[in-house]
Amino acid sequence: MQRKSQGGDGPVTERSSDVELLRAVARSQVDALQLLHRRHAPWLRARLTRRCADPDVVDAAVQDTFVAVWRDAHRYADTGADAAGWIWTIAIRRLISTMRGPAHRWLGGSGESLPDGAATTPSAEELVLLGVEHGDLGTALSRLPPELRAVIQSTAIDGLTVREAARLLGVPEGTAKTRLMRARARLRELLA
Repeated sequence: MQRKSQGGDGPVTERSSDVELLRAVARSQVDALQLLHRRHAPWLRARLTRRCADPDVVDAAVQDTFVAVWRDAHRYADTGADAAGWIWTIAIRRLISTMRGPAHRWLGGSGESLPDGAATTPSAEELVLLGVEHGDLGTALSRLPPELRAVIQSTAIDGLTVREAARLLGVPEGTAKTRLMRARARLRELLA
């Protein structure tokens, strides 16, 4: 579906918050999506590269992320999530989907396709990400409140420090530590 840029609550600028930009994207403002992309694509690419060494897969996941942001920005308000955390959740799911799909190919020395009859073994990280997405842990994570889920995903799954997670989520470091302790305790209850 193609949408035309419409007017809204005023122009967006580099100084607009992520929430303001997402609201503008929900109103089909292309310039808001461009600003979000410029602001978030570099760190998304860096974080996704930690999980996948194939730059084509990472680029596809980043592109798919912003297509999803364009399509689903109107749903953001319903989540109550931090904007960067919401975008990251989309990005990691897109990476998993891209790695799972037919576009994720075996990269031999000369770039040839996987030989007939050859089996592939997913990396340990791919298995963990798939388990998080679809296993008991994924179910338990989905039952956490959004603020607890965001901090546990940032630290345990994304490998960020508490300080980095706090900065990403826009909360004080002490708040992130408290949320992390609460999230771990709740996960233990849910997984018991």
